[in-house]
Amino acid sequence: MIQAKAELQRALAAAVAQLAPDAALTPQFESPKQAAHGDLAITAAMQLAKPMRSNPRAVAEQLIAALNQQPAVQRWVSSLEIAGPGFINLRLAPAAKQAVVDEVLGAGERFGWKDANGQKLMLEFVSANPTGPLHVGHARQGALGDSLSHLFETQGFDVLREFYYNDAGVQIATLATSTQCRIKGLKPGDAGWPESAYNGDYIADIAADFLARKTVKADDREFTASGDPDDLDSIRQFAVAYLRHEQDLDLQAFGVKFDSYFLESSLYSSGRVADTVDKLVASGKTYEQDGALWLKSTDYGDDKDRVMRKSDGSFTYFLPDVGYHVAKFERGYTTCINCQGTDHHGTIARVRAGLQAVGLGIPEGFPSYVLNTMVRVVRDGAEVKISKRAGSYVTLRDLIEWTSRDAVRFFLISRKADTEFTFDIDLALKQNDENPVFYVQYAHARICSVLAQGETQGITADALTQADRSLLTAPTELSLMLKLADYPEMLANAARDLAPHDVAFYLRDLAAAFHSYYGAERFLVDDAALARARLSLLAATRTVLRNALALLGVSAPNQMSRDTPAQETA
Repeated sequence: MIQAKAELQRALAAAVAQLAPDAALTPQFESPKQAAHGDLAITAAMQLAKPMRSNPRAVAEQLIAALNQQPAVQRWVSSLEIAGPGFINLRLAPAAKQAVVDEVLGAGERFGWKDANGQKLMLEFVSANPTGPLHVGHARQGALGDSLSHLFETQGFDVLREFYYNDAGVQIATLATSTQCRIKGLKPGDAGWPESAYNGDYIADIAADFLARKTVKADDREFTASGDPDDLDSIRQFAVAYLRHEQDLDLQAFGVKFDSYFLESSLYSSGRVADTVDKLVASGKTYEQDGALWLKSTDYGDDKDRVMRKSDGSFTYFLPDVGYHVAKFERGYTTCINCQGTDHHGTIARVRAGLQAVGLGIPEGFPSYVLNTMVRVVRDGAEVKISKRAGSYVTLRDLIEWTSRDAVRFFLISRKADTEFTFDIDLALKQNDENPVFYVQYAHARICSVLAQGETQGITADALTQADRSLLTAPTELSLMLKLADYPEMLANAARDLAPHDVAFYLRDLAAAFHSYYGAERFLVDDAALARARLSLLAATRTVLRNALALLGVSAPNQMSRDTPAQETA
């Protein structure tokens, strides 16, 4: 069907060009809002009415006549009908839908993928301060960033996943002093405990290991504690390495891997921050006022100018961000996407203004942002706000231990990033169709069960590739094949719109189409040819379910059980 749609797209373009050669129109097919209206919809007649000086229905009649002369339409279309003010509803011939089974089985894991396009893309996500365990907001960023990375890989991009470590600044100093207080025997609530200190149990763990002079190893460093309670620098380095190691373990448990780690401290040690300031001053886009250095960010659409360097000589937090993104651009990543919390919204305009002002030809709108809201966690109808280990928030590790990695990954990607999301622990634990991840995974497991039964009856994978697809004519079969054919376009649109939640929506729709098919038809029927055809459709469905789940970092189990099992018949 992918080939059929491509041929029909060219046929539509040719028909429009025949009717209105001078019209600046690139016609596209749309999906009807109701299945009863057909498989594809054409709105070109309404767009052509004005340049053709005719009413839309009359144009639609001419367009249908032109389309019927196209060989692709004659081959792949069963009917073209005018509806409403000038819509054209197109119904595909069964052969067009049946073709998708061969396309899926032939492409396998690469179904829906595009060839390499030679473009480099960097996705930065999670980028947590090494001051505590990863929280549920970081978990959402991890799910978003990793899924987007997979999506862009399907579209032919060379993707780099990067983690930016904020290992400089006030937070790190607070981490060091908090740990030092624990080392010296203080604890939260004691006289002398700093008001700004971190209170979680993890600080006590770091303190104990520091006194034991342990060695910790993170992704790029190894550090041995001195054990000296007065050695604040050693405490700082040990605490940072300790928490980076902890975060590495959290990310491994979550199934997220990074290709590169970038340290904020390197921006200072390499001189990049100072060099960025020099470039901005040289560009004429800065000025001195009240002892501070300001960026003329209003020249680039910001609501007010921003301080870059304060009167005490320290830099404001957005200046290192500008330097970091200059580094991204100079590393050859002209397309960059940052997955961050909505609290970063205020920095977007000033960072982009700084990047425009450095005079390196960085394009407007660089980088792109996917901003996510925090996650509310609920169990037994009540909100869960505090983790004992973290002291003030629910951690990523908490969610995984309370439910499962699959549930956390699927749930956190199942809504648009900037919408509020409530993670329902009880729902994530249900083994029935109320749980969306179970609903999708169970579809895959059901298919595996039927295919295994088929193998015991001699219907092998080779036999499925030779099956007669023309026998797949039941309404639920045609609907399922149409949904399979939507997969490549869904991938392209989800990447374009930075919308990985579209994959979760698609999976639920595909699972629903399969479960309807499962309830309506038998598969291991006496007619051997029909059995092979139906099992070939199941094999194609299993492939797409598995591929889409993998994009979200979710497993595709071969066996599952239910709270209230339905009667299983093949």
